[in-house]
Amino acid sequence: MTHATTDREDGTGRAYIGSFTSAGGRGIITATVDRETGELSVLGATDIVPDPSYLALGDGPEPGGKVLYAVSETEHGAAAALDVTDDVPRLIGGTQPVDGEGPTHLARTGGHLLTANYGSGSVSALGVLSDGSVGPVDSVLAHEGSGPVSDRQRAPHAHQVLPDPSGTWVLSVDLGTDSVRICALDGTTGALRLHGETFLRPGTGPRHLAFHPAGGHAYVLNELEPTVTVCSWDAGAGTLEPIGETAVLPEGTEIGADTVTYPSEVVVSHDGRFLWTANRGHDSISVLALDATGGSVTPVTTVDCGGHWPRDLALDPTGRWLYAANERSGDVSWFAVDPETGVPRRAGSLTAPAASCVVFA
Repeated sequence: MTHATTDREDGTGRAYIGSFTSAGGRGIITATVDRETGELSVLGATDIVPDPSYLALGDGPEPGGKVLYAVSETEHGAAAALDVTDDVPRLIGGTQPVDGEGPTHLARTGGHLLTANYGSGSVSALGVLSDGSVGPVDSVLAHEGSGPVSDRQRAPHAHQVLPDPSGTWVLSVDLGTDSVRICALDGTTGALRLHGETFLRPGTGPRHLAFHPAGGHAYVLNELEPTVTVCSWDAGAGTLEPIGETAVLPEGTEIGADTVTYPSEVVVSHDGRFLWTANRGHDSISVLALDATGGSVTPVTTVDCGGHWPRDLALDPTGRWLYAANERSGDVSWFAVDPETGVPRRAGSLTAPAASCVVFA
């Protein structure tokens, strides 16, 4: 199974790389993607948005057009929209405050842009205007609670927000409260209403989740313990139920005494057969196999991430190439995915200081 692509006439796709400008990053990099080799080549960059640590693409005002959205992961967080018609992204309108601190993730759903604000432990909904630019905040949903890990869980820390596959619900993953919140978003007013909250094992520190392509399961990657929690998802009822937890590193994996492992991102293959995680500290990509239902996860192996501190992991639209944004070594490495085993084989890398995420057009 492959996904539709929006390749140019020369057969190349486009990728956008976010990076921390405060750590020497270039901001947002535009690159070509060679679908046959996976190679990235830089076209241009802009630092007009400070610390654009996470990016997302949404539909633009023109048919078939796209708008790139970015968080500004700063103390007084903001979000921005960028025109990607040319090689250097151009700001549409201005940056908008999100009324939250340290936004780390965002998603476009319908006429709204959602941000997960790690520092303040909240989710913001901002309207998207007719030209694709970001409007003022319509609502902020503040999370409540804490967890047992005193230095990381004294307060809520919303780390990810995304719509479910049906488009009915909004889910927010909170590292500080060991929970995932399910919300309803009013498409007219932008009001967020809490529908339910699913609590995971205390101290696991959930960071991100990904859905199975069939829509009936979700996989919550935990940062404070290197595990993934498998959940059943009922879109009709808007309920998320944990059904199992699996270590992301195979049994017997050696970890140095001074090495911590903080998983950062989880990705599911387009055909629903494999799951990958990026593991900071261990500096690896884990390969896990999914059964036919998607309800069972089995660790297979780990491979080197090609750098240091992989903050993000992304699968290209063809499903053939996996990309790791290695923040501390300052590069994006790409891997050819074996279609039978799911094991990635490193094929190249691109220098990208303080790289934090990769998204594909």
